[in-house]
Amino acid sequence: HSLSPRAERPFEVIDCGSIPRELIESELFGHVRGAFTGATRDRRGAFELANGGTLFLDEIGELSPGAQTRLLRVLQEGRFRRVGDERAIQVDVRVVAATNRDLLSEVKAGRFRPDLYYRLNVFCLRLPSLRDRKGDIPLLIAHVLDRMADEIGGPAPRLPGAITRRLEEYAFPGNIRELRNILMALILRTQGRTARIR
Repeated sequence: HSLSPRAERPFEVIDCGSIPRELIESELFGHVRGAFTGATRDRRGAFELANGGTLFLDEIGELSPGAQTRLLRVLQEGRFRRVGDERAIQVDVRVVAATNRDLLSEVKAGRFRPDLYYRLNVFCLRLPSLRDRKGDIPLLIAHVLDRMADEIGGPAPRLPGAITRRLEEYAFPGNIRELRNILMALILRTQGRTARIR
């Protein structure tokens, strides 16, 4: 996004797996006041907020069939209606989607719309799990530590080579999130002292 012509436009993120099914359409497309119980005001959804920019749909494999249908229509037509609205809104949004599921298997099993799969599958990047790309671990450690430094407002902590080597040997069943948590725990436990491993 930051290297594209859309860099000055919004970058919106929706985690499709963490939003209840009954609210996902409101999150994506917005709603008008009175559309459902609790809709006390008009609200723009992610597509409208991302207009001219990029919308990242994380865990897209978790979308309900109804939400899949509405998403397909927006991708095809470039317009949508807020929940409870009669007026169509035109948008120009680049959609990037991610999932930990094998979507082609989901299509074959009837859990994911084939037409939506092929609409989304324009340019696909398959990222193997961290245990299958051990050579990336030192680079990821440096990146995560730099981000942590920004969060805590200090210099980026550095790990001794022995810890980096131990981390390269580990299988990481929790993938990159686990790596980040391990690094955070090391930083919090050492608080300026040299990290040691047993």
